Amino acid sequence: MKRLLIAALLLAACKEEVAKAPDPVPFTGETLAHFCAMNVAEHGGPKGQIHLEGIPEPLFFAQVRDAVAYLKSPERDAAIVATYVTDMGKAASWDEPGPTNWTPADTAVFVVEADVAGGMGAPEIVPFADPAAAEAFIGRYGGRAVPLAEIPDEAALAPVDLDAKLETPS
Repeated sequence: MKRLLIAALLLAACKEEVAKAPDPVPFTGETLAHFCAMNVAEHGGPKGQIHLEGIPEPLFFAQVRDAVAYLKSPERDAAIVATYVTDMGKAASWDEPGPTNWTPADTAVFVVEADVAGGMGAPEIVPFADPAAAEAFIGRYGGRAVPLAEIPDEAALAPVDLDAKLETPS
């Protein structure tokens, strides 16, 4: 009986550690980007949001490139509990990615090395929930599809040439 009680307590403790990830939060006209403190809604292209343990509001990013840079950075304010990115396969347009159009980053497909500029003018990492939508994007703008874990460091961390001729998708 004593062993059964200990096992039950250990199981309960394990369940507490596997907490449910918070739901994504819509961005609004007042939502500011974490790195630049600029209004997220005023910039086209996909967005990112990262939820940190113990912090009620997510960090928002005006470009997915910036969110990936944060994920790759060793310096953080707390443990990451959830990351969401805009599903550009469901976006109305590049300029209207949708404030509620989120997909979990760990299941998304990301197009890297396409010649497209994100909302802040830097080369963008473009997320899709549907691999077929990513392939259609690649057919039009180039690049290649990878999961989050395979996004090359240079796609998010390399210096940016703001004079490069990057396309803004329609």
